Amino acid sequence: MKNSFAFLLIFLFSAIGNLYSQTELTLADIFKNGTYRQNRFGPIRWMKDGTGYSSIEKNPRLEGDDMVRYDAAKGTRSILISAEELTPTGVSKPLSVADYHWSEDNSKLLIFTNTRKVWRYHTRGDYWVLDLKTRKLSQLGKGIPATTLMFAKFSPDATRVAYVSENNIFVESLESGKITQITTDGDKDIINGTFDWVYEEELDCRDGFRWSPDGKNIAYWQSDTRGVGTFYLINNLDSIYSKPIPLPYPKVGQTLSAVKIGVVSSEGGQTKWFDFPGDPRNNYLARMEFIPNSQEVMVQQLNRPQNQNTVWIGDIQTLSLSKILVEKDAAFLDIHDNIRWLDGEKFFTWTSERDGWMHLYKVSRDGKTVELVTEGNFDVERISHIDPTSGFVYYIASPENFTQRYLYRSSLTKKGKAERITPMNLSGQNGYQISTDSKFAIHTFQNTTTPPVYSLVSLPKHETVRLLEDNKELKSKVAALDMNPKEFFKVDIGEVVLDGWMIKPKNFDPTKKYPLIAFVYGEPASSTVQDNWADGDLWHHYLADLGYVIISIDNRGTKTPRGRDWRKSIYGQIGILASYDQKNAVEQVLKTYPFIDSSRVGSWGWSGGGQMTLNLMFRFPELYKAGIALAFVSDQRLYDATYQERYMGLLEENKEGYIKGSPITYAENLQGELMIIHGTGDDNVHYQSFEMLVDNLIKYNKPFSMMSYPMRSHSINERENTSLHLRETMKNFWLKNLPAGGR
Repeated sequence: MKNSFAFLLIFLFSAIGNLYSQTELTLADIFKNGTYRQNRFGPIRWMKDGTGYSSIEKNPRLEGDDMVRYDAAKGTRSILISAEELTPTGVSKPLSVADYHWSEDNSKLLIFTNTRKVWRYHTRGDYWVLDLKTRKLSQLGKGIPATTLMFAKFSPDATRVAYVSENNIFVESLESGKITQITTDGDKDIINGTFDWVYEEELDCRDGFRWSPDGKNIAYWQSDTRGVGTFYLINNLDSIYSKPIPLPYPKVGQTLSAVKIGVVSSEGGQTKWFDFPGDPRNNYLARMEFIPNSQEVMVQQLNRPQNQNTVWIGDIQTLSLSKILVEKDAAFLDIHDNIRWLDGEKFFTWTSERDGWMHLYKVSRDGKTVELVTEGNFDVERISHIDPTSGFVYYIASPENFTQRYLYRSSLTKKGKAERITPMNLSGQNGYQISTDSKFAIHTFQNTTTPPVYSLVSLPKHETVRLLEDNKELKSKVAALDMNPKEFFKVDIGEVVLDGWMIKPKNFDPTKKYPLIAFVYGEPASSTVQDNWADGDLWHHYLADLGYVIISIDNRGTKTPRGRDWRKSIYGQIGILASYDQKNAVEQVLKTYPFIDSSRVGSWGWSGGGQMTLNLMFRFPELYKAGIALAFVSDQRLYDATYQERYMGLLEENKEGYIKGSPITYAENLQGELMIIHGTGDDNVHYQSFEMLVDNLIKYNKPFSMMSYPMRSHSINERENTSLHLRETMKNFWLKNLPAGGR
């Protein structure tokens, strides 16, 4: 009896403990313990025939990965390559597969492993090839320094692989193992086959070479960084003496790398260079691809203000250049990767805002005819799949609700109304990875209350074939927290109606008044008001349950599918128009919702949102009583030229705008409680921006709080316990400086 009673007590305490752990939201569970980590699916690659896809799965017996294939229609699973086969001779463990690519004929697999970070992404490491016919596993680059290979890819006939190592390009024969170095001038200043920091960060350029369709030549970018200003990051952690880390980084108005495109035989030899018009240090060669079945490349050349994109066709034999299209905008242009050649390479697809909306067009090879494909008063948010065989383009759009995303399709050959593919009941955000033949897709559905659900669907009827991952456990954990849902609302500020969301405390009492924290971003690169499963939502729910009302509002100029005029309205006035939109929106919210305390209003943001928070605190000190700014730009002239000049124009043409848009200009107006946070190893927004603001606040005798995270980057998440410490620091600031709870 005594033992039974003891057992009952243990059981009850255990049950209570489990219930408590399920219903209490803690920062440690969010940011350290992985309690609310979502399951992901993939990465997958659709096989060439479209009937199945490959994926990586953990081997149940070995500490390694199997490469498997699933038949789309039947669901049958087969092991293409076992973990045993991915174990090199003389090594005890299989390769850990960070990424993989199939040869064009699916006969060989290229495996990327043992990766290293280059700036923001893991693009350097080791490559191995497995031949599915011989089952032979071979490492590439023997004799070349380990973990230095980048962007390896098969030749069109899969007999060779080309890759970059230490800023030079190499070609390796898979049969003989012979390595041919086809560029030799790469060093710390000359970059072949990849890019400098600003091309990677702002133009999304990393892989910098292309095989010709016949495999006889390689076209590649070369960047000359000499003359580009060097910024030094300082590592004070990893040795007893500080170590400077040099970073060629062109700031606003300063010298850019000189970039050119050349062609060299894949057997080695002399590079031949295209002669594009204009100063190579004041133009960007933003895209280059071979036209299929040709000896020609298509190159997109952006001018420095990034308001004109000139499209060239270059003959790699004669090096002649033909101008076929010029895209212009009074504000700025974004580069798109939606080009697909059609009708025997007589036409290509092209993305443009020329009619006021983001749409796909069909352009003749000579550029003389331009036909609209995705017709309608809405934005094509992104292209999912272009299929010349079926004659359709599949794309994501949301004409009625700018916070949501759905799949549509339009004919490539006939004009007509866009056809919605996503069922009406899937309210939220939908993404698709579509098979080569357009018959199947990996569908991802999510909204604010539904973590990503992955399914295989058949198209175009969108019938579910099978569920792949539903994150059911995560959804149950979050539901058990019994939090108030994120509520979407609209706020009319007179000139425009803005989208926003609100989270209220768990024990909300509408008769009381609560402090308000506004989460802000506000720049053209992103948006905060989306009906998706956001990683930051639990943090905001945590703050709400401390006794705050949390809101976020997308001002004009943010990256939402609301048309060209919406996005371009911010041109030349980053930090200016958005600041007034945010301030006007908060004032309207205070008038609309009587449960918000106008004497307790705060703001926080990261990166552009950090800059926004500073602008709000300094410009409108009578409204904003407290704020936290992370990884911010205090003076826009300190940021990189490519981003800032795209949205602000050239410094010599808009110097006043740069000054008026920079929060440091108004630092002397600070009245409220401010905390600024930065990583000293931030290669994106330099710690210099933090220190210059600190210097100004000291000059004006303004009290403030500050926190530096040594050798953390822009994301401030490296090294042990950083994410949790950061959020604890932020929580403590709010509780001290913006008292929580209803009154």
